[in-house]
Amino acid sequence: MVKKLKSEWLNQPGINILAGIVVALALIPEALAFSIIAGVDPMVGLYAAFIIATVTAIIGGRPAMISGATGAVALLVTPLVKDYGVEYLFAATILMGLIQLTLGILKVGRLMKFIPRSVMIGFVNALGIMIFMAQIKHIFGISISTYIYVIITLLIVYIIPRFFKAIPATLIAIVVLTAFYMYTGSDVRTVGDLGSIKQTLPHFLFPNVPFNLETFQIIFPYSLSMAIVGLVESLLTAKIVDDATDTYSSKNKESRGQGIANLITGFFGGMGGCAMIGQTLINVKSGANSRLSTFTAGIVLIFMVIVLGGVVIQIPMPILAGIMVMVSLGTIDWNSFKYIKKAPKTDAIVMVLTVIIVLMTHNLAIGVVVGVIFSALFFATKISKVEVVYEDLGKKHLFSFKGQIFFVSIDSMMEQIDLNIEDSIIELNFNHAHLWDDSAVDAIDTIVRKFEEKNNIVYVEKLNADSRKIVSEISQLNENHLN
Repeated sequence: MVKKLKSEWLNQPGINILAGIVVALALIPEALAFSIIAGVDPMVGLYAAFIIATVTAIIGGRPAMISGATGAVALLVTPLVKDYGVEYLFAATILMGLIQLTLGILKVGRLMKFIPRSVMIGFVNALGIMIFMAQIKHIFGISISTYIYVIITLLIVYIIPRFFKAIPATLIAIVVLTAFYMYTGSDVRTVGDLGSIKQTLPHFLFPNVPFNLETFQIIFPYSLSMAIVGLVESLLTAKIVDDATDTYSSKNKESRGQGIANLITGFFGGMGGCAMIGQTLINVKSGANSRLSTFTAGIVLIFMVIVLGGVVIQIPMPILAGIMVMVSLGTIDWNSFKYIKKAPKTDAIVMVLTVIIVLMTHNLAIGVVVGVIFSALFFATKISKVEVVYEDLGKKHLFSFKGQIFFVSIDSMMEQIDLNIEDSIIELNFNHAHLWDDSAVDAIDTIVRKFEEKNNIVYVEKLNADSRKIVSEISQLNENHLN
Protein backbone atom coordinates (compact mmCIF):
# COMPACT_ATOMS: atom_id res chain seq x y z
CA MET A 1 0.00 0.00 0.00
CA VAL A 2 2.79 2.44 0.95
CA LYS A 3 4.67 1.60 -2.24
CA LYS A 4 1.56 2.24 -4.31
CA LEU A 5 0.92 5.60 -2.60
CA LYS A 6 4.50 6.66 -3.26
CA SER A 7 4.29 5.73 -6.94
CA GLU A 8 0.93 7.46 -7.40
CA TRP A 9 1.87 10.65 -5.49
CA LEU A 10 5.63 11.07 -5.17
CA ASN A 11 6.94 9.82 -8.49
CA GLN A 12 8.94 12.69 -10.05
CA PRO A 13 7.25 15.40 -7.93
CA GLY A 14 8.97 18.34 -9.65
CA ILE A 15 7.78 17.36 -13.11
CA ASN A 16 4.25 16.66 -11.88
CA ILE A 17 3.95 19.95 -10.00
CA LEU A 18 5.08 21.94 -13.06
CA ALA A 19 2.67 19.99 -15.25
CA GLY A 20 -0.14 20.74 -12.79
CA ILE A 21 0.62 24.46 -12.90
CA VAL A 22 0.49 24.46 -16.69
CA VAL A 23 -2.85 22.61 -16.61
CA ALA A 24 -4.27 25.05 -14.04
CA LEU A 25 -3.54 27.90 -16.44
CA ALA A 26 -5.35 26.01 -19.17
CA LEU A 27 -8.30 25.15 -16.91
CA ILE A 28 -9.32 28.73 -16.09
CA PRO A 29 -10.44 29.86 -19.56
CA GLU A 30 -12.34 26.66 -20.22
CA ALA A 31 -14.05 26.68 -16.81
CA LEU A 32 -15.21 30.21 -17.56
CA ALA A 33 -16.31 29.31 -21.07
CA PHE A 34 -18.25 26.25 -19.88
CA SER A 35 -19.99 28.43 -17.29
CA ILE A 36 -21.08 30.67 -20.15
CA ILE A 37 -22.42 27.66 -22.06
CA ALA A 38 -24.42 26.53 -19.04
CA GLY A 39 -25.71 30.05 -18.43
CA VAL A 40 -24.44 30.30 -14.86
CA ASP A 41 -22.20 32.61 -12.83
CA PRO A 42 -18.50 32.11 -13.69
CA MET A 43 -17.79 30.98 -10.12
CA VAL A 44 -19.99 27.91 -10.64
CA GLY A 45 -17.60 26.59 -13.28
CA LEU A 46 -14.47 27.66 -11.43
CA TYR A 47 -15.57 26.05 -8.17
CA ALA A 48 -16.44 22.87 -10.07
CA ALA A 49 -13.03 22.79 -11.76
CA PHE A 50 -11.28 23.21 -8.40
CA ILE A 51 -13.34 20.68 -6.45
CA ILE A 52 -13.59 17.97 -9.11
CA ALA A 53 -9.87 18.16 -9.92
CA THR A 54 -8.76 17.89 -6.29
CA VAL A 55 -11.27 15.19 -5.31
CA THR A 56 -10.59 12.94 -8.32
CA ALA A 57 -6.86 13.42 -7.73
CA ILE A 58 -7.31 11.76 -4.35
CA ILE A 59 -9.93 9.07 -5.01
CA GLY A 60 -10.12 8.73 -8.82
CA GLY A 61 -8.97 5.62 -10.64
CA ARG A 62 -6.60 7.21 -13.16
CA PRO A 63 -3.45 9.06 -12.01
CA ALA A 64 -2.54 12.13 -14.12
CA MET A 65 -6.06 12.45 -15.55
CA ILE A 66 -7.63 15.91 -15.30
CA SER A 67 -11.30 16.34 -14.43
CA GLY A 68 -13.34 19.51 -14.07
CA ALA A 69 -16.27 21.44 -15.51
CA THR A 70 -16.77 20.31 -19.11
CA GLY A 71 -18.65 21.38 -22.20
CA ALA A 72 -20.31 17.97 -22.51
CA VAL A 73 -22.08 18.39 -19.17
CA ALA A 74 -22.58 22.16 -19.51
CA LEU A 75 -24.50 21.70 -22.75
CA LEU A 76 -26.93 19.33 -21.05
CA VAL A 77 -27.88 21.64 -18.18
CA THR A 78 -28.52 24.81 -20.19
CA PRO A 79 -32.31 24.22 -20.40
CA LEU A 80 -32.47 23.34 -16.68
CA VAL A 81 -30.74 26.58 -15.64
CA LYS A 82 -32.83 28.63 -18.06
CA ASP A 83 -36.17 27.20 -16.92
CA TYR A 84 -35.59 26.62 -13.19
CA GLY A 85 -32.46 28.45 -12.06
CA VAL A 86 -29.03 27.60 -10.72
CA GLU A 87 -30.27 26.06 -7.44
CA TYR A 88 -31.85 23.24 -9.43
CA LEU A 89 -28.50 22.78 -11.15
CA PHE A 90 -26.85 22.20 -7.77
CA ALA A 91 -29.53 19.66 -6.85
CA ALA A 92 -29.15 17.92 -10.22
CA THR A 93 -25.38 17.78 -9.75
CA ILE A 94 -25.76 16.11 -6.35
CA LEU A 95 -28.12 13.52 -7.84
CA MET A 96 -25.72 13.07 -10.75
CA GLY A 97 -22.98 12.23 -8.27
CA LEU A 98 -25.17 9.71 -6.47
CA ILE A 99 -26.05 8.00 -9.77
CA GLN A 100 -22.39 7.81 -10.80
CA LEU A 101 -21.36 6.50 -7.38
CA THR A 102 -24.04 3.81 -7.60
CA LEU A 103 -22.96 2.84 -11.11
CA GLY A 104 -19.36 2.66 -9.92
CA ILE A 105 -20.35 0.34 -7.06
CA LEU A 106 -22.21 -1.79 -9.62
CA LYS A 107 -18.97 -1.91 -11.67
CA VAL A 108 -20.27 -0.04 -14.68
CA GLY A 109 -16.71 0.29 -15.96
CA ARG A 110 -16.88 -3.14 -17.53
CA LEU A 111 -19.66 -1.89 -19.82
CA MET A 112 -17.10 0.24 -21.68
CA LYS A 113 -16.20 -2.75 -23.79
CA PHE A 114 -19.71 -2.69 -25.27
CA ILE A 115 -19.26 0.78 -26.79
CA PRO A 116 -18.06 0.26 -30.39
CA ARG A 117 -15.40 2.46 -31.96
CA SER A 118 -17.94 3.84 -34.44
CA VAL A 119 -20.06 5.14 -31.54
CA MET A 120 -17.01 6.65 -29.86
CA ILE A 121 -16.10 8.53 -33.03
CA GLY A 122 -19.68 9.77 -33.40
CA PHE A 123 -19.72 10.82 -29.74
CA VAL A 124 -16.56 12.91 -30.10
CA ASN A 125 -17.72 14.52 -33.34
CA ALA A 126 -21.13 15.41 -31.95
CA LEU A 127 -19.50 16.93 -28.87
CA GLY A 128 -17.28 19.10 -31.04
CA ILE A 129 -20.18 20.28 -33.21
CA MET A 130 -22.35 21.11 -30.19
CA ILE A 131 -19.58 23.13 -28.54
CA PHE A 132 -19.10 25.06 -31.79
CA MET A 133 -22.81 25.77 -32.19
CA ALA A 134 -23.00 27.03 -28.60
CA GLN A 135 -20.49 29.79 -29.44
CA ILE A 136 -22.47 31.33 -32.28
CA LYS A 137 -24.56 33.57 -30.02
CA HIS A 138 -21.41 34.97 -28.41
CA ILE A 139 -19.79 35.88 -31.73
CA PHE A 140 -22.34 37.13 -34.25
CA GLY A 141 -24.53 40.22 -34.19
CA ILE A 142 -22.73 42.01 -31.34
CA SER A 143 -20.02 44.38 -32.62
CA ILE A 144 -17.12 44.70 -35.04
CA SER A 145 -14.73 44.57 -32.09
CA THR A 146 -16.15 41.16 -31.15
CA TYR A 147 -15.23 39.76 -34.58
CA ILE A 148 -11.72 41.21 -34.29
CA TYR A 149 -11.17 39.67 -30.85
CA VAL A 150 -12.40 36.29 -32.04
CA ILE A 151 -10.15 36.32 -35.11
CA ILE A 152 -7.07 37.35 -33.15
CA THR A 153 -7.82 34.70 -30.50
CA LEU A 154 -8.08 32.02 -33.18
CA LEU A 155 -4.76 33.10 -34.68
CA ILE A 156 -2.98 33.12 -31.32
CA VAL A 157 -4.30 29.70 -30.28
CA TYR A 158 -3.48 28.22 -33.69
CA ILE A 159 -0.07 29.74 -34.41
CA ILE A 160 1.74 30.11 -31.06
CA PRO A 161 1.83 26.36 -30.15
CA ARG A 162 3.83 25.77 -33.32
CA PHE A 163 6.71 27.83 -31.93
CA PHE A 164 6.21 28.05 -28.17
CA LYS A 165 4.61 25.48 -25.86
CA ALA A 166 5.89 26.34 -22.39
CA ILE A 167 2.74 28.37 -21.64
CA PRO A 168 -0.69 27.40 -23.04
CA ALA A 169 -1.66 29.55 -26.02
CA THR A 170 -5.15 29.93 -24.54
CA LEU A 171 -3.66 31.67 -21.50
CA ILE A 172 -1.50 33.89 -23.71
CA ALA A 173 -4.59 34.92 -25.66
CA ILE A 174 -6.48 35.75 -22.47
CA VAL A 175 -3.62 37.73 -20.89
CA VAL A 176 -2.67 39.72 -24.00
CA LEU A 177 -6.19 40.49 -25.24
CA THR A 178 -7.58 41.19 -21.77
CA ALA A 179 -4.73 43.64 -21.18
CA PHE A 180 -5.51 45.24 -24.54
CA TYR A 181 -9.19 45.51 -23.59
CA MET A 182 -8.38 47.07 -20.22
CA TYR A 183 -6.21 49.63 -21.99
CA THR A 184 -8.55 50.48 -24.89
CA GLY A 185 -12.03 49.74 -23.50
CA SER A 186 -13.24 48.02 -26.66
CA ASP A 187 -16.94 47.53 -27.38
CA VAL A 188 -17.19 43.87 -26.28
CA ARG A 189 -18.99 41.90 -23.60
CA THR A 190 -16.95 40.64 -20.67
CA VAL A 191 -17.19 37.87 -18.10
CA GLY A 192 -18.30 40.50 -15.60
CA ASP A 193 -21.48 40.99 -17.64
CA LEU A 194 -22.54 37.51 -16.52
CA GLY A 195 -21.92 38.12 -12.84
CA SER A 196 -19.21 39.03 -10.40
CA ILE A 197 -16.38 36.70 -9.39
CA LYS A 198 -16.09 36.29 -5.66
CA GLN A 199 -12.53 36.02 -4.43
CA THR A 200 -13.51 33.51 -1.76
CA LEU A 201 -13.35 29.79 -1.26
CA PRO A 202 -16.52 27.78 -1.97
CA HIS A 203 -18.71 27.12 1.04
CA PHE A 204 -21.08 24.32 1.95
CA LEU A 205 -24.74 24.82 1.00
CA PHE A 206 -27.99 22.94 0.57
CA PRO A 207 -29.69 23.68 -2.77
CA ASN A 208 -32.59 26.04 -2.20
CA VAL A 209 -35.20 23.83 -3.87
CA PRO A 210 -38.28 22.01 -2.54
CA PHE A 211 -37.31 18.49 -1.50
CA ASN A 212 -40.30 16.70 -3.01
CA LEU A 213 -41.27 14.38 -5.85
CA GLU A 214 -41.88 17.25 -8.27
CA THR A 215 -38.31 18.47 -7.88
CA PHE A 216 -37.04 14.94 -8.37
CA GLN A 217 -39.07 14.60 -11.58
CA ILE A 218 -37.56 17.85 -12.86
CA ILE A 219 -33.92 17.11 -12.14
CA PHE A 220 -33.75 13.33 -12.64
CA PRO A 221 -33.67 13.34 -16.47
CA TYR A 222 -30.88 15.93 -16.40
CA SER A 223 -28.98 14.11 -13.65
CA LEU A 224 -29.19 10.79 -15.46
CA SER A 225 -27.99 12.35 -18.73
CA MET A 226 -25.13 14.14 -16.97
CA ALA A 227 -24.14 10.97 -15.12
CA ILE A 228 -24.02 8.86 -18.26
CA VAL A 229 -22.30 11.47 -20.41
CA GLY A 230 -19.82 12.24 -17.63
CA LEU A 231 -18.95 8.59 -17.14
CA VAL A 232 -18.67 7.87 -20.86
CA GLU A 233 -16.31 10.81 -21.40
CA SER A 234 -14.33 10.03 -18.23
CA LEU A 235 -13.88 6.37 -19.03
CA LEU A 236 -13.02 7.13 -22.65
CA THR A 237 -10.40 9.62 -21.46
CA ALA A 238 -9.03 7.09 -18.97
CA LYS A 239 -8.67 4.57 -21.78
CA ILE A 240 -6.86 7.13 -23.93
CA VAL A 241 -4.36 7.78 -21.12
CA ASP A 242 -3.99 4.03 -20.50
CA ASP A 243 -3.02 3.56 -24.14
CA ALA A 244 -0.72 6.61 -24.19
CA THR A 245 1.17 5.61 -21.03
CA ASP A 246 1.00 1.82 -21.35
CA THR A 247 -0.56 1.60 -17.90
CA TYR A 248 -3.83 0.28 -16.50
CA SER A 249 -6.39 2.18 -14.46
CA SER A 250 -9.46 1.03 -12.56
CA LYS A 251 -12.52 2.18 -14.50
CA ASN A 252 -14.87 1.24 -11.66
CA LYS A 253 -12.81 3.22 -9.16
CA GLU A 254 -12.83 6.14 -11.57
CA SER A 255 -16.62 5.90 -11.80
CA ARG A 256 -16.91 6.03 -8.03
CA GLY A 257 -14.42 8.89 -7.83
CA GLN A 258 -16.31 10.92 -10.42
CA GLY A 259 -19.54 10.33 -8.50
CA ILE A 260 -18.11 11.46 -5.17
CA ALA A 261 -16.51 14.51 -6.82
CA ASN A 262 -19.79 15.62 -8.38
CA LEU A 263 -21.67 14.92 -5.16
CA ILE A 264 -19.32 17.21 -3.24
CA THR A 265 -19.35 19.81 -6.02
CA GLY A 266 -23.13 20.16 -5.85
CA PHE A 267 -22.97 20.86 -2.13
CA PHE A 268 -20.35 23.58 -2.68
CA GLY A 269 -22.04 25.55 -5.47
CA GLY A 270 -20.42 23.93 -8.49
CA MET A 271 -21.74 22.47 -11.71
CA GLY A 272 -21.28 18.87 -12.75
CA GLY A 273 -18.20 17.77 -14.62
CA CYS A 274 -16.07 14.89 -15.77
CA ALA A 275 -12.68 14.09 -17.27
CA MET A 276 -11.29 16.61 -19.75
CA ILE A 277 -9.58 15.09 -22.78
CA GLY A 278 -7.69 18.24 -23.83
CA GLN A 279 -6.33 19.14 -20.38
CA THR A 280 -5.48 15.51 -19.67
CA LEU A 281 -3.39 15.29 -22.82
CA ILE A 282 -1.67 18.58 -21.91
CA ASN A 283 -0.87 17.09 -18.50
CA VAL A 284 0.49 13.82 -19.86
CA LYS A 285 2.51 15.52 -22.60
CA SER A 286 4.01 17.80 -19.94
CA GLY A 287 5.45 14.70 -18.30
CA ALA A 288 2.83 14.11 -15.59
CA ASN A 289 2.43 10.57 -14.34
CA SER A 290 1.02 10.89 -10.81
CA ARG A 291 -1.95 12.18 -8.85
CA LEU A 292 0.16 15.11 -7.65
CA SER A 293 -0.20 16.84 -11.03
CA THR A 294 -4.01 16.76 -10.88
CA PHE A 295 -4.05 17.89 -7.26
CA THR A 296 -1.66 20.74 -8.07
CA ALA A 297 -3.88 21.86 -10.95
CA GLY A 298 -6.89 22.19 -8.65
CA ILE A 299 -5.03 24.03 -5.88
CA VAL A 300 -3.29 26.46 -8.24
CA LEU A 301 -6.61 27.13 -9.99
CA ILE A 302 -8.41 28.25 -6.83
CA PHE A 303 -5.35 30.27 -5.74
CA MET A 304 -5.43 32.22 -8.99
CA VAL A 305 -9.18 32.82 -8.68
CA ILE A 306 -8.84 34.21 -5.15
CA VAL A 307 -5.80 36.37 -5.92
CA LEU A 308 -6.64 37.46 -9.48
CA GLY A 309 -10.46 37.40 -9.41
CA GLY A 310 -10.71 41.13 -10.03
CA VAL A 311 -8.87 40.74 -13.32
CA VAL A 312 -10.76 37.63 -14.41
CA ILE A 313 -14.11 39.48 -14.60
CA GLN A 314 -12.62 41.82 -17.22
CA ILE A 315 -11.88 39.00 -19.67
CA PRO A 316 -13.73 39.73 -22.94
CA MET A 317 -16.23 37.04 -23.84
CA PRO A 318 -15.20 36.84 -27.53
CA ILE A 319 -11.81 35.53 -26.34
CA LEU A 320 -13.52 32.65 -24.56
CA ALA A 321 -15.79 32.04 -27.55
CA GLY A 322 -12.74 31.91 -29.82
CA ILE A 323 -11.00 29.48 -27.47
CA MET A 324 -14.05 27.23 -27.45
CA VAL A 325 -14.19 27.31 -31.24
CA MET A 326 -10.63 26.00 -31.30
CA VAL A 327 -11.54 23.40 -28.66
CA SER A 328 -14.46 22.25 -30.80
CA LEU A 329 -12.29 22.04 -33.92
CA GLY A 330 -9.69 20.06 -31.99
CA THR A 331 -12.37 17.77 -30.58
CA ILE A 332 -13.81 16.75 -33.94
CA ASP A 333 -12.14 13.71 -35.48
CA TRP A 334 -11.35 14.97 -38.97
CA ASN A 335 -10.34 11.49 -40.08
CA SER A 336 -14.03 10.61 -39.92
CA PHE A 337 -14.41 11.44 -43.60
CA LYS A 338 -11.84 8.78 -44.46
CA TYR A 339 -13.49 6.49 -41.92
CA ILE A 340 -16.86 6.80 -43.67
CA LYS A 341 -15.27 5.74 -46.97
CA LYS A 342 -13.12 2.88 -45.68
CA ALA A 343 -15.08 1.45 -42.76
CA PRO A 344 -17.84 -1.16 -43.23
CA LYS A 345 -21.07 0.55 -44.25
CA THR A 346 -22.85 -0.47 -41.05
CA ASP A 347 -20.09 1.10 -38.91
CA ALA A 348 -20.19 4.30 -40.95
CA ILE A 349 -23.98 4.44 -40.57
CA VAL A 350 -23.70 4.00 -36.79
CA MET A 351 -21.15 6.82 -36.56
CA VAL A 352 -23.27 9.23 -38.63
CA LEU A 353 -26.45 8.18 -36.83
CA THR A 354 -24.85 8.86 -33.43
CA VAL A 355 -23.94 12.38 -34.55
CA ILE A 356 -27.40 13.06 -35.99
CA ILE A 357 -29.26 11.80 -32.89
CA VAL A 358 -27.09 13.93 -30.60
CA LEU A 359 -27.62 17.05 -32.69
CA MET A 360 -31.37 16.45 -32.88
CA THR A 361 -31.82 15.77 -29.17
CA HIS A 362 -28.94 17.91 -27.80
CA ASN A 363 -28.25 14.93 -25.56
CA LEU A 364 -24.96 13.05 -25.88
CA ALA A 365 -26.21 10.14 -23.76
CA ILE A 366 -29.16 9.45 -26.05
CA GLY A 367 -26.86 9.50 -29.06
CA VAL A 368 -24.49 6.99 -27.47
CA VAL A 369 -27.32 4.67 -26.39
CA VAL A 370 -28.96 4.76 -29.84
CA GLY A 371 -25.57 4.21 -31.48
CA VAL A 372 -24.87 1.17 -29.32
CA ILE A 373 -28.33 -0.27 -30.00
CA PHE A 374 -28.01 0.08 -33.78
CA SER A 375 -24.47 -1.26 -33.70
CA ALA A 376 -25.74 -4.31 -31.83
CA LEU A 377 -28.60 -4.76 -34.29
CA PHE A 378 -26.27 -4.52 -37.28
CA PHE A 379 -23.89 -6.99 -35.67
CA ALA A 380 -26.70 -9.41 -34.85
CA THR A 381 -27.94 -9.17 -38.43
CA LYS A 382 -24.43 -9.73 -39.76
CA ILE A 383 -23.91 -12.97 -37.83
CA SER A 384 -27.48 -14.20 -38.17
CA LYS A 385 -26.91 -16.04 -41.41
CA VAL A 386 -26.85 -19.77 -40.75
CA GLU A 387 -25.86 -22.14 -43.56
CA VAL A 388 -27.56 -25.54 -43.72
CA VAL A 389 -26.03 -28.15 -46.03
CA TYR A 390 -28.33 -31.07 -46.94
CA GLU A 391 -27.16 -34.54 -48.12
CA ASP A 392 -29.54 -37.29 -49.25
CA LEU A 393 -27.94 -40.65 -48.42
CA GLY A 394 -30.90 -42.84 -49.27
CA LYS A 395 -32.58 -43.88 -46.02
CA LYS A 396 -30.34 -41.44 -44.16
CA HIS A 397 -30.58 -37.69 -44.50
CA LEU A 398 -27.82 -35.42 -43.18
CA PHE A 399 -28.29 -31.74 -42.27
CA SER A 400 -25.03 -29.94 -41.42
CA PHE A 401 -25.33 -26.56 -39.70
CA LYS A 402 -22.76 -23.78 -39.88
CA GLY A 403 -23.02 -20.45 -38.00
CA GLN A 404 -24.31 -18.82 -34.82
CA ILE A 405 -27.78 -20.04 -33.87
CA PHE A 406 -29.77 -17.62 -31.69
CA PHE A 407 -33.09 -15.79 -31.75
CA VAL A 408 -32.18 -13.64 -34.77
CA SER A 409 -30.86 -16.45 -36.99
CA ILE A 410 -33.60 -19.02 -36.39
CA ASP A 411 -35.83 -17.95 -39.30
CA SER A 412 -32.89 -18.11 -41.69
CA MET A 413 -32.08 -21.62 -40.47
CA MET A 414 -35.64 -22.96 -40.57
CA GLU A 415 -36.19 -21.77 -44.15
CA GLN A 416 -33.41 -24.09 -45.33
CA ILE A 417 -34.78 -27.30 -43.82
CA ASP A 418 -37.15 -29.61 -45.70
CA LEU A 419 -39.47 -31.06 -43.05
CA ASN A 420 -41.35 -33.33 -45.50
CA ILE A 421 -38.98 -36.30 -45.20
CA GLU A 422 -40.66 -39.51 -43.96
CA ASP A 423 -39.59 -42.94 -42.61
CA SER A 424 -35.88 -42.16 -42.55
CA ILE A 425 -32.93 -41.56 -40.27
CA ILE A 426 -32.22 -37.87 -39.80
CA GLU A 427 -28.85 -36.63 -38.58
CA LEU A 428 -28.51 -32.99 -37.45
CA ASN A 429 -24.79 -32.18 -37.40
CA PHE A 430 -23.75 -29.11 -35.36
CA ASN A 431 -19.99 -29.53 -35.64
CA HIS A 432 -19.62 -26.03 -37.12
CA ALA A 433 -22.42 -24.32 -35.24
CA HIS A 434 -23.05 -22.86 -31.78
CA LEU A 435 -26.33 -22.68 -29.87
CA TRP A 436 -26.54 -19.47 -27.84
CA ASP A 437 -29.96 -19.16 -26.22
CA ASP A 438 -33.27 -20.79 -25.38
CA SER A 439 -34.70 -19.74 -28.76
CA ALA A 440 -32.01 -21.83 -30.49
CA VAL A 441 -32.76 -24.83 -28.28
CA ASP A 442 -36.50 -24.46 -28.88
CA ALA A 443 -35.87 -24.38 -32.64
CA ILE A 444 -33.90 -27.65 -32.45
CA ASP A 445 -36.67 -29.21 -30.36
CA THR A 446 -39.21 -28.12 -32.98
CA ILE A 447 -37.19 -29.60 -35.85
CA VAL A 448 -36.79 -32.94 -34.03
CA ARG A 449 -40.48 -33.06 -33.10
CA LYS A 450 -41.69 -32.35 -36.64
CA PHE A 451 -39.40 -34.99 -38.12
CA GLU A 452 -40.50 -37.58 -35.55
CA GLU A 453 -44.14 -36.85 -36.33
CA LYS A 454 -43.38 -38.29 -39.79
CA ASN A 455 -41.89 -41.52 -38.46
CA ASN A 456 -38.25 -40.44 -38.68
CA ILE A 457 -35.50 -41.34 -36.23
CA VAL A 458 -33.59 -38.17 -35.35
CA TYR A 459 -30.08 -37.76 -33.95
CA VAL A 460 -28.51 -34.48 -32.84
CA GLU A 461 -24.75 -34.79 -33.29
CA LYS A 462 -21.45 -33.07 -32.47
CA LEU A 463 -22.70 -30.27 -30.25
CA ASN A 464 -19.83 -28.39 -28.66
CA ALA A 465 -19.54 -28.34 -24.86
CA ASP A 466 -21.43 -25.05 -24.34
CA SER A 467 -24.20 -26.00 -26.76
CA ARG A 468 -24.60 -29.43 -25.18
CA LYS A 469 -24.79 -27.82 -21.74
CA ILE A 470 -27.65 -25.47 -22.67
CA VAL A 471 -29.46 -28.31 -24.47
CA SER A 472 -29.18 -30.57 -21.43
CA GLU A 473 -30.56 -27.81 -19.19
CA ILE A 474 -33.64 -26.66 -21.11
CA SER A 475 -34.24 -28.95 -24.09
CA GLN A 476 -37.03 -31.53 -24.39
CA LEU A 477 -34.61 -33.94 -26.06
CA ASN A 478 -33.48 -37.09 -24.29
CA GLU A 479 -30.14 -38.91 -24.35
CA ASN A 480 -31.30 -41.11 -27.26
CA HIS A 481 -31.32 -38.05 -29.49
CA LEU A 482 -27.80 -36.92 -28.65
CA ASN A 483 -24.65 -38.40 -30.18
